[in-house]
Formats: sequence, C-alpha cells, structure tokens
Amino acid sequence: MAKIDEVARVAGVSISTVSYALSGKRPVSTATRQRIELAVRELGYSPNAGARMLAGSQTNIFALSEPLRADSHAPSHMAFMHAMTVAARRREYDMLLLTDEDASAGMKRVAASGLVDAVLVLDVAPDDPRVAIARASATPTVFVGIPDDHGDLVCVDLDFESAATQAVDRLVDAGHERIGLIGGSRRAYEKSNFPPRVRDTVVTRAAERGATATAVASGEIVTDRALVRQAVRRFVDDGVTGIVLHAPEEVAQVVLVELEALGRRMPDDVSIVSVGSSFDTDSLPTPIDSIPLVPQSSCERAVDLAIELVAGRPVASGLHLISPTYLDRGSVAVRPLP
Repeated sequence: MAKIDEVARVAGVSISTVSYALSGKRPVSTATRQRIELAVRELGYSPNAGARMLAGSQTNIFALSEPLRADSHAPSHMAFMHAMTVAARRREYDMLLLTDEDASAGMKRVAASGLVDAVLVLDVAPDDPRVAIARASATPTVFVGIPDDHGDLVCVDLDFESAATQAVDRLVDAGHERIGLIGGSRRAYEKSNFPPRVRDTVVTRAAERGATATAVASGEIVTDRALVRQAVRRFVDDGVTGIVLHAPEEVAQVVLVELEALGRRMPDDVSIVSVGSSFDTDSLPTPIDSIPLVPQSSCERAVDLAIELVAGRPVASGLHLISPTYLDRGSVAVRPLP
C-alpha cells in the first residue's frame, strides 16, 4: 500500500503539504491540491483512519445501527443493510455494522470513540432508546424510520400514510366498501414505527371514504400461516372484497392460495393492494398491485443527508419523506353496481 511520502514525491510537494491537503488543516492552493489528488488516485493511497482521527479530520466511515433480533424479518433487514452499504460506498464511505441486539450499547461506544463520521439508524422503534443517544452525541445521526419523539431529529422514511391512503382510495374508487388489512406480526406493531401508521391510516381513510376496514395481524412474533388463512376466510365470510397487505411475501403467498381454495378469483371477486412491500409482487403466482418500500431510495437519501451534516451544511430537522409510487399489476377490479 502506498505511503504518504510516496504521494508527496509524485506530487512534488512536502509530506506536510500532503497532510494539510488531505486533512484540511491549512489552506493549499488549487493547483497543488489537484496534483496531490491526482497522486493519491494514481497510487491508491488511503490515509489510516486512526491518523485521520488524531488529525481531527474525517474517517470516511459510517456506523450502521441495525440490531438483529431473533424475530427480525431477515430478508427485509438484509435488503436495507445492503442498500445502505452500497449507497455509502458510492460516496466513498465504508460501513461499520452494529448488529448487537442491544442497539444502544454499540451506538454509545461508537459515537464516543470518534471512529465514524456519522451514525445511520435502522429498525427504528416508536420509543427508540437511540433517540436519547443521538441527542447527547456530537456525531451526526440520521434515522431511517420515525420514532414518536422525532421533532429535532433528521428522519428519512417512505410516506407510509400517503401510501396507505392511496391503497384505500384505489379500492374505494373501484367500488369496494368492505376492506380488510392483513399486517405483520403483533410484535412488529409494538417494536417498529411504521406498521401502526399503515394500520391507523387504512382504518381512518376507509371511514373518511364511507367504507369500513378491519385490521388483523399475521402472527404473534412471526408469520402464522394458519392465522392468515383464518383471516382470509373471515374476510370472505364478512363480505370483504378489497384486501390491503402490509406483510412479508410469505403472507401474500398464503392469501393467494387460500383465496383460490375458497373459489375466489382475483381481481374479479377480491381485489388486493400491497403497501410497503420490499419484495417484488410481480413475481408472485398472481401479480399484485404494489406501493413498494424501496430500500435504495431511503438509504441513498439518508447517506446524502449524513454527508451534508458531516460537511457542516444546514440540514432541516424533522421528516424527509419519500413519495410513494403505485405499481398497477392488475389486481384491482371495479365492483359491479348492485
């Protein structure tokens, strides 16, 4: 690996000048900086992170706080971790993963160490203890998710309320007056910030549009296939003709199988919209209309905001919401008039 003296020799400057250019400690002329940057690229030089910390400059490392619990839905978590790492890498940042189930301990340790330039927070809970850590730390922090107490924080998320509203409006506009919502596990409603937002919006918006909505969970901790089948049967018995799904892919698969077993055709008998899905609903045996949660969109926005904070540029606190996109897969049909 190239050393700083090699960079200095190729650029035709002193070692101290290279150090000043890389750390920003002292001004360096534009021409000199360009020669140094060219030498750095040619030699593949990367200053030691510890040396950068001692110099008080950036480390080009982000910490990603993503506690992995026994009940975590691994595909969704891995999708976000991968998207965040790719987004950071595109901006020449490496990622330090903090995956301990006790998310607070790792975040406290890293925030106090000076090892990272910023902390990115995933799997945000309504009463997330990492909120207090972020407020007490000088390390810039960006939440992907919205805790209840978020007023002075920087938070990125899909606009789940708007997504749920679009789903209900699409069904009601097609003449569906009885709507059923099948969500994630009951634990997800307790530990994650967005499932209750979707549920509450679906119920409220349906009432505003003169329809009724009934919400059920898909299990206690993880998906309970028997419970999902039971919910579908109950919906059919109660005259539900529009279903909103806010649950993992396996729930959608069970719903489709159970509707077929009951002799109900989609979309003629029952219409379905998936809200906040992080999987491709077009790859299901029968494609489903979707308002997807795209990890890349949230993660790229979070990384961009973190870089702005690290650079000392002003970033508005509060919510940075990503507008939802409706993908029509043909799973919603107009109900015939009575």
